Amino acid sequence: MSSNVTLSAAVRSNLSALQATSNLLSSVQEKLSTGKKVNSALDNPNSFFTAKGLENRASDLSALLDDQGQAVQTLKAADKGITSISDLVDSAKAKANQALQSSSQKERKQFATEYNQLLTQIQDIAKDSSYKGKNLLGGTGNDLKVTFNEKNTSSLTISAVDYTNTSSSVGLNLSSLASGTTGTATLQIHGASTTTALSSTNALTTDSQFAVGDVLKLTDSTGTELGSLTVSATTKVSDFTNFVNSTSGTSGSLSGTTFTLHSDYEVTLSSSSTTPADVSTTHSSTNGFSTDAKIEAQLTKLQTAQNTLRAQASSFGTNLSIVQNRQDFTKNLINTLQEGAGKLTLADTNEEGANVLALQTQQSLASTSLSLAAQADKNVLRLF
Repeated sequence: MSSNVTLSAAVRSNLSALQATSNLLSSVQEKLSTGKKVNSALDNPNSFFTAKGLENRASDLSALLDDQGQAVQTLKAADKGITSISDLVDSAKAKANQALQSSSQKERKQFATEYNQLLTQIQDIAKDSSYKGKNLLGGTGNDLKVTFNEKNTSSLTISAVDYTNTSSSVGLNLSSLASGTTGTATLQIHGASTTTALSSTNALTTDSQFAVGDVLKLTDSTGTELGSLTVSATTKVSDFTNFVNSTSGTSGSLSGTTFTLHSDYEVTLSSSSTTPADVSTTHSSTNGFSTDAKIEAQLTKLQTAQNTLRAQASSFGTNLSIVQNRQDFTKNLINTLQEGAGKLTLADTNEEGANVLALQTQQSLASTSLSLAAQADKNVLRLF
């Protein structure tokens, strides 16, 4: 039995029109639901693939934009580190100037110790100035490369510096100061014979080198008096030993006829008379602030280090400006690419909304027309 249905020309025409309208309505509704007038290559191959290329480039640049943002943070971390290091260098300069203004070797030794502590902090800050494992103050292996385009043909390489070792000649060139070693001096104290040892209870004047009224002084290398002892008839050898031991930074002891003077820094034992002869301690090394010349040399190095930090801060600032500028450019370019893709594929919702209304009206009319055509075909039934 044949399944073919015979339709009159009028019905077939109206049915075709209704089907065409339904197809158009479906297409317009899809555009409204997706917001795009080109949803696949079948809609418009040229626009679809052009827009796809623009969207792919925008996506690639978005990934690079994230990397650029991280590079900005890495540069900011390094800049914060340099700012803090610069403050510590200023503190070190202040410490050196304090030492220069002091005439006490004891104070200068303490200032040298504090100065070294500041250098240690400079190194620690440099080591802590990393961001996500990259430290522009950490030296070798920390160079930062920032890529600006998807083809990797445009980039910026930011060279790291090494401030984690302040003594490095390619860094700040600030070596820790020597703390100085203990020095010694000897003085012979004896009785009438150079081989006769005195006890602690003997009068100091038993030794002919000392006389009543003599003033014994301990002075450091800057000429600062550390202490003094006026010899009297009752002054004992133990009084002399106590005088040396009670002076800060010095100590002494008598063994046989040899009195040994120990000192943390350079001191001289002198007498107001011609005897005994002045004796000064000798040291294998002295602290880095022991003389004005040493302090002034260190101040010169500190100023050079400060200039180095300022120049490096300026360099990082320039790099930061470049990266931020390219970051803004990339953002704008991504917007441009996305806007261009949208112009090729996005639908005009107002227009498509109007099309829906028109097609719905057309569909309604086509349905009515189809109904009328079908009614005409029924007229033949009236003959029976």
